[in-house]
Order: sequence, then structure tokens, then C-alpha cells
Amino acid sequence: MRAKLVKTFSFEAAHKLPHAPEGNKCRRLHGHSFIIDVAVEGEVDPVTGWVMDFADLKKAAAPIVDSLDHQYLNEIAGLENPTSEVLAAWLWARLKPALPLLESVVVRETCTSRCEYRGA
Repeated sequence: MRAKLVKTFSFEAAHKLPHAPEGNKCRRLHGHSFIIDVAVEGEVDPVTGWVMDFADLKKAAAPIVDSLDHQYLNEIAGLENPTSEVLAAWLWARLKPALPLLESVVVRETCTSRCEYRGA
């Protein structure tokens, strides 16, 4: 049996999108309450009954997500143009080594806008 587990994290951060069209509101400095969903998928172990322990998922992802909290994202290497797409790929690259079963990273910057990234 296969299953997907999703753990949700959040952080507050500011950014601007320097490559957005002139006059676009996202070119100006602004902030978001980001919500990040980290999903792993795999076979359910017949002994434990789980794909992986949620605690292990949290242990791998929380320090990476927490490193973004209350930061100006544009100042972080690799996030000079911190769109949701770039942020999702940035997170994937840092999570994948610790989470081989990583299936997707979802970045929500508002209640109605999100980006889902499933790796390269």
C-alpha cells in the first residue's frame, strides 16, 4: 500500500520581485505569512504502519523552513528573485537530501495563491 504524508509549516517573511513588470505591486517590498506543505510518498511499512514518522519529517524540514522566518528573502542566496516558484524549488533542493521520499513542496503566500513543485 502506498500513502502520502503532508506536514505543514509556516513562516513570516518580506520580499520583493525585482523582475516583475514595471508598476506591478509585487515589485515593492511587502510581506507574507507563508504556509509550506512538505509531502512525502512511499510504501507503508507493514510493521510500523506508516510511510515515515511525522516527527522525522518535522526534524528534517523545520530547520530549513525556520531559517526563512522573519527574513528578507531577497538577501538569501538563491532567493534573489523569490517568487513562489523559486522558493518552492529552493526548499526542494534543501529538503530532498534528508527526505528521499519527497513528493512535493507547496508554497502558499496568500489564502488563494499557491505553487506546487514536484522536483526537476
